[in-house]
Amino acid sequence: MGDGVWLHAIARDLEPGAVEGLTGVTGAPVRTVATAGLVAVASPVDLDQFGAEPLRRNLEDLAWLERVARAHHAVVAELARTHTVVPAPLATVYRDDAGVREMLTQRRGDLDAVLERVDGRAEWGVKMYAEPAAAPQPQQPAQSSQDAPAGSGAASPGLAYLKRRRAQLSADEEQWRHAADGAEAAHATLAACAAAARRHPPQDRRLSGRPEPMLLNGAYLVDRRSADQFADLVASQAASHAELRVELTGPWPPYSFAAADEASP
Repeated sequence: MGDGVWLHAIARDLEPGAVEGLTGVTGAPVRTVATAGLVAVASPVDLDQFGAEPLRRNLEDLAWLERVARAHHAVVAELARTHTVVPAPLATVYRDDAGVREMLTQRRGDLDAVLERVDGRAEWGVKMYAEPAAAPQPQQPAQSSQDAPAGSGAASPGLAYLKRRRAQLSADEEQWRHAADGAEAAHATLAACAAAARRHPPQDRRLSGRPEPMLLNGAYLVDRRSADQFADLVASQAASHAELRVELTGPWPPYSFAAADEASP
């Protein structure tokens, strides 16, 4: 099928030397495609592997997907250290440079707006998990019906167990509600101090690698000069919400804010 073009990112005023030494998802050198005042950062790929149908199959191979995603991110992250870039969604492939230039021309207004939004800013990720409940207090052995004084009206062991179980479930539900409310309040505080914020779906335990349920999977667009203040704010929220475990990651390229629509809390 021949060579196609894998899109890594889009920038403005990006000198060709900025991509020197970078390699794309297949190990080929990264290059630039410029038009309409915008510069696409791209690398060649074989359409036999990266065309629509073979790409769809390859994306189901987790090992292949991880390898390609890491290579894609390496290019975007390196450029984002020194330039304002809009990361391309993973697996954005064009048939040739002409297709890339056509996209840049057609989407110039949207891309200019996104570049303005992310200029001088980076993405930070915050995940919040429900803190595990304190270990339950040991229960006294249930009194058997044989031990209960006659006419005392003492509950049977089965009924006593059901009452304890009902009380535990009620306590667990209350703790969950308290943790969820805490995550909402913390997110509102963080979003108010960011240029933009997005809430992603909570990750499954198999992806997060943690046994606790995830209550918040947030992304925050923060001015680079305010990174330390934002990190301090995250720490203060963690200290204020003992019912939560909080993880801060970043800075990242602005993946969550690359769409043309405005991000909102």
